[in-house]
Order: sequence, then structure tokens, then C-alpha cells
Amino acid sequence: MDISIFGLGYVGAVSLACLAKEGHNVTGVDIDSTKLALIKAGKSPVIETGMPELVQEVVASGRIKLTESTQEAISQTQLSFVCVGTPSQPNGNQDQTAVLRLTEQLGEALKSKKDHHIIVFRSTLLPGTVINTLIPLLEKFSGKTNGVDFDVCFQPEFLREGSSIKDYYKPPFTIIGLSSKQPQAVFEQLFSNLPAEIIYTDIATAETMKYFCNIFHALKITFANEVARLCESIKVDPHAVMELICKDKQLNISSAYMKPGFSFGGSCLPKDLRAINYIAKQNDVDIPMLKAVLPSNRVHLDCALQKITQSGLKKIGFIGLSFKTGTDDLRESPLVDLAEKLIGKGYTLKIYDPEVNISKLIGANKHFIETSIPHIGSLMTTDYDNLLSTSEIIVVGISDSDLVTTLIKSSRKEQIILDLVNIKERDKLSASYMGICWK
Repeated sequence: MDISIFGLGYVGAVSLACLAKEGHNVTGVDIDSTKLALIKAGKSPVIETGMPELVQEVVASGRIKLTESTQEAISQTQLSFVCVGTPSQPNGNQDQTAVLRLTEQLGEALKSKKDHHIIVFRSTLLPGTVINTLIPLLEKFSGKTNGVDFDVCFQPEFLREGSSIKDYYKPPFTIIGLSSKQPQAVFEQLFSNLPAEIIYTDIATAETMKYFCNIFHALKITFANEVARLCESIKVDPHAVMELICKDKQLNISSAYMKPGFSFGGSCLPKDLRAINYIAKQNDVDIPMLKAVLPSNRVHLDCALQKITQSGLKKIGFIGLSFKTGTDDLRESPLVDLAEKLIGKGYTLKIYDPEVNISKLIGANKHFIETSIPHIGSLMTTDYDNLLSTSEIIVVGISDSDLVTTLIKSSRKEQIILDLVNIKERDKLSASYMGICWK
């Protein structure tokens, strides 16, 4: 395949070398003549394990061309990867100067091209940039239409400095955001040799997940370092602690808890966070990320309350009251907190939870009900159908499939569903749908 790569920095140079190694004819484009001269001489423009040898090999093969001309590169290739930098501005916003300027040039080059062309943006871009800014620019400067005369895609890269060649040939997955299905066959041909699933999605999702992959990596590093600071203050080996944490592949290093939903609660997570923060305070250890977890959790609850109050409706039905599905534990349940706030604001509540029977509660749970929320018991109902028929807003707090099925069948257009558990078949609801993290 004839491929052009715009921007021969870290991502672009590695992509150029690896694609040429696989037998493709690759045209490298950059405005920096020094980079072009280095590659022409068989030298790598970036310091990276394995790159000097790989660049020397692919340049010697004759499959590499180099140019400063956007027009020349577009006219001689079928597919283009855009890998120019998008650094931070002083205010934290993304500096898109280079990608905007290049996009205009790409549009001009497409104007005179008769064949269909695919443009793949690999530069990290703020969500919405490709659809709202770059495609309109390409159409404006080319006079052509995306999805007809050319196709625009977004493919986030996951190359780590120091192991980029290894990462290129063994990615976790290949994510491609499409604006039409037409380019799929090209990507199947291009990436089918890689030992990873090719996942097609929309462009905005692909742009966004790239950011949160990087942020999750930063989050994990910060978590491990805060654990280490606290462990050091109490003379515990942080390496031993983190090694044991990482051995749990069911909950810790897994997809558990990684789905959007409501605030956490229960008898363990909140109290343990408070205890660890107290130990840190006692030992003068600053753990700002862990300190922010409980306040962030509270913001999620406030978000739910705000959505209800902004609706102007007063009759609320709760499906679920315990802190999670499958238990009757009401201690530090965010649903209890939400119910209490609504009661205080004068809302009419009905609450249905098949796991919670006030008369059968025992131990700490019973004590909590009797001393903290005795008024909640009078709002509990066993008549689920009546709750569905009389509530203006239904708050779904447990993921019971039978209850959700009945809800879907009984929902009415004049109702609002506040979904805290991510109902899978929400598209079948007649009621207006809203959620804490989705809409």
C-alpha cells in the first residue's frame, strides 16, 4: 500500500519505519529539513530502542520517500496518517496550530486529486475536534465531501517511549474511529497481521478514550506513589503492599468497578478512606488524590439531586435503597442520602427494594435504621406496580433484570427515568431517560 505520514516526530517516525518494514511504500512528510536529512541518511530522528537499526534497514530497502510537499505526498499515496504535535498552551488548552495548518494544506491537496483518499488523524485531539473542526476544514479547502470523495478517521496511538517498536507490533487493541464504514476493508488489510482486536467506533469516542487511557495511567502512578508515601510514614514496605494488591485479578487489576454508575457506599469503602486520610494527617503525609475521593463521590450524589430538582417534578419512586444490588445493607448508602435530601426538600417518595425488609433487619443495619433514618421505613412499599404507575420520576438504583423488564414495559412518556445502574435496554423505555454519567 502507498502511505504518507505527516509529522516525523516520535509517533510519525516509528510508524514510518514499522509500516515500511511490513512492505508498504511510505512517504514521510515534515517541515523540518533536518529530520528529513537524518532519515534520508538512514538515521533515526528520535532516540528509541531499535530505531537506528530499523530506519537504516527500511531506508536501504528503497521503500521510503521523503518530502516537504503536502501536495506531492497526497498525490502519490492512498492513505495518510497525521502525526503532528498538539502540545499544551500556557493555560492548559491544546495548541492545535500545527494540525489546523496541515489540515488546510491537506484540503488544498485533495482538491486536485481524482482518486479517493483516506486521512487518519493520529495526533491526540480534544474530543469533537475531528468532526467539528477538521472535517469542515477539509471540505472547505478541497471543495469535496467527506464520506464521498475522501474519508476521515481517527486512530489513537498507544506507543510508549522506550518500547514503541514492541508496542507497535503488540498493541492492546487497535481502535479506529470512523465517519463512514467505507475504509474498514483498508484497515483490515493494514492491521490484520497484528495480534490484537480491531475495534471500530465513532470518532468522538476514539478521541475521548485516548485521553482517559493516558489519565488512567497517570492515576495508577499517583495511587502507587501515595500508597508509598503513606506506607513509609508508618514503616510498612510499599513494594510488598502493592505487589499483593496487584495479585488480585478479580477486583483490583480487572474491569471490576470500571463502569459508570452512582456513588459508592456501604460499610467498608467510605470508612476505610476516612481512616487512611486520618492516618496521613496524623503523620503529616500529603495524599491529595486519596483525600479527594470522598468529596468526588459526594459530587456524584449532588449531581443526581440536581437533575431531580431541575425537573420540577415532585413524585419520586426509588427502585432500590441499599448501597448496592443483592444486599440489604443501608449503611452509608448513597440512595439513602439522596432520599433524605429529597424528603428534606418536600418531595413525595415511594421506595421499593426487594432485599430490604425493615421488620427483618438485624444487628448494625437495624441499629442504623432505628437511630439514623427511622422515617425511611414508612416510605417503603411492596407494591412495585403502584410505584411505577404513580411516580413522575423513577430512580433506578439496583440492577435487577426482572424489575427493569417490568419498568421498561410500564414506563410512560410523561415519566423521567434517572438511571444509576446503566440499564442495558434503555432504548426501549417510553419515558424520558437520563443518567448520572450518560444521557
